[in-house]
Amino acid sequence: MNLPYQLDRSVIIQAPPETVFRFFTDTARWAAWWGTGSTIDPKPGGAVYIRYPNAIEASGEVIEIEAPRRLVFTFGFNSGKPIAVGGSRVSILLKPDSHGTLVTLIHDLAEESLRAELVQGWRYQMSVFSNAVSDEVNAGASAAVDEWFSAWAITDASGRLETLRRIAEPDVQFRDRFSLLAGFEDLVVHLGASQRFMPGIRLERRGEIRHCQGTVLADWAAVTADGTERMAGTNVFLFGPNGKLITVTGVMNPPPSK
Repeated sequence: MNLPYQLDRSVIIQAPPETVFRFFTDTARWAAWWGTGSTIDPKPGGAVYIRYPNAIEASGEVIEIEAPRRLVFTFGFNSGKPIAVGGSRVSILLKPDSHGTLVTLIHDLAEESLRAELVQGWRYQMSVFSNAVSDEVNAGASAAVDEWFSAWAITDASGRLETLRRIAEPDVQFRDRFSLLAGFEDLVVHLGASQRFMPGIRLERRGEIRHCQGTVLADWAAVTADGTERMAGTNVFLFGPNGKLITVTGVMNPPPSK
């Protein structure tokens, strides 16, 4: 097959290569980033079937598969346009990165004009892929956010440390208008100090979190023992490739106008 032209695209997905690779070997995960009904038989010669959400279908055959490094398959549309079945080759290469996995896609094509026609589709598809992986890695994000807020009311320093170790990386950073902190030691002391200066105050999440590719927005309120709201705001949580917090930034709402 003569395929002299290439479309290249690289993205970093915040998950280990082993986790990313599962989305090539499990049909349910494969369908999560292609479309309901898509399937893959993850072995050389295995069938690849893609059913996009708009019902357009594509097919191919696995050429190479090497965990957790690469997947190579033929690709073409069942309609024959703009690429016939078997008329192109897709290689997806995974490489460990400090932020997770560097994912490089190479689409080998027979015609140069196809690059411009397909590039936006691959921009979209790789973004959907990243979100599918991130949704799985961060499936426990709501619980982690709630534990973060609950840690502010734990009176025992060892209890605060245990909670932070469960949900955050050791060098986690926290910033707000009164904080510029890094690491468990800083945070454990800071959370204890907040209890001295704001006795009886606890933080509560308000509403559902909003999550996109490892970044979570969560609204909160600081309330007294009788439920009176003293202040409110939004936190931005950034989760790392192992599903633990690496940065938290707190933004307070402006006081209500009188």
